[in-house]
Amino acid sequence: MMYHFEPLTAFLESEAANFRIPAVDMLILKDGKEIYRHGAGFSDPEKTRPVSDRDLYWIYSSSKISTCTAAMKLIEEGKLSLEDPVSRYLPAYRDLTVTDGEGGARPAKNTMTVRHLMTMTGGLDYDNMRGNVKDVLKEKGDAAGTCDIAEAFAAGPLLFEPGTRFKYSLCHDVLGAVIEKASGMRFSDYLRTAVFEPLGMKDTTFHPTEEQLSRVSTLWTAKGEDDPVPAGNRRSGPLPEAYESGGGGLLSSVDDYIKLGAALANGGKALNGVQLLKPETVELFRTPQLDAVQLQDMHESFEQMRGYSYALGVRTFIDDRGSTCPLGHFGWDGAAGFYLMIDPGNNLTYVYAQDVLQSGVTFHLIHGVLRDLVYLALRQ
Repeated sequence: MMYHFEPLTAFLESEAANFRIPAVDMLILKDGKEIYRHGAGFSDPEKTRPVSDRDLYWIYSSSKISTCTAAMKLIEEGKLSLEDPVSRYLPAYRDLTVTDGEGGARPAKNTMTVRHLMTMTGGLDYDNMRGNVKDVLKEKGDAAGTCDIAEAFAAGPLLFEPGTRFKYSLCHDVLGAVIEKASGMRFSDYLRTAVFEPLGMKDTTFHPTEEQLSRVSTLWTAKGEDDPVPAGNRRSGPLPEAYESGGGGLLSSVDDYIKLGAALANGGKALNGVQLLKPETVELFRTPQLDAVQLQDMHESFEQMRGYSYALGVRTFIDDRGSTCPLGHFGWDGAAGFYLMIDPGNNLTYVYAQDVLQSGVTFHLIHGVLRDLVYLALRQ
């Protein structure tokens, strides 16, 4: 079948001039087969490296899809339940407090569960120095790991009772620590053995080698109306290397990460034939979870996501009025613009890659235009 992707190609080619995005790459698979691939721009500030399918990207919050896939895998295996108290795995979450709105805190009435972590309704914020993290870092230094930091988060008061509101937060970082405890393996080891290796994903990691770092597309920071400035090819931050952020710590490539999308778009069956998840598990993964109050919270936080709800760690499309897009497609993106979209109804998935932080136009315009252009091409 012939698809007319010329408008999509023209848009990708225009991004450098119109939106100051130095490098872009996009790959679309339908029924497990490539139907479109296009890259534009350069992967380095000197413009000596044209965009390549070997380029790697810091995918930031697109990491959440891997983390939640791992949690769904453990649920299938009977090692984890959505209704499990987080304190079953991380004892520090047994005696939580909630802010009282007057600068103080009171004991929490609700028990925080795994479902609350997956749906961003746990009451956490996105301050990775919350609680007594600084004390843990002072005590353990670079040896402070995923569970050490996640448990330290619990010392700070929650913003609200678990399960009552929606707040995008460190919930999936805590979920990574729960996965570590439930699996009996280091978080990255469980992701590797349960998700990445079965799918044939060789370039998705928290801990890149020097060879992988040599292939990282330059990370940029947007500067308002000015051209973005290079931010390097290594992620930096206050937390040590031993801490594996389930909410945003992965490095990957377009060709690697689309293997996860392809499996989720095909009832859990991977391109190589491996059944990663059961079809009913994928359905649960994308089933909307928010009530009316929580949905309003989500839309106030993410204006560009009206028409979507939140499922078990992914946005999921629930209102197709006036849209070219089908109900039920799901996915998530990352702070630098990396974006994975999954459409089981059409056995379709795509990955769009760029690496520019603080680019508001990426989320409020670029991602939506790309999505619409994909479906317009499919309808022609």
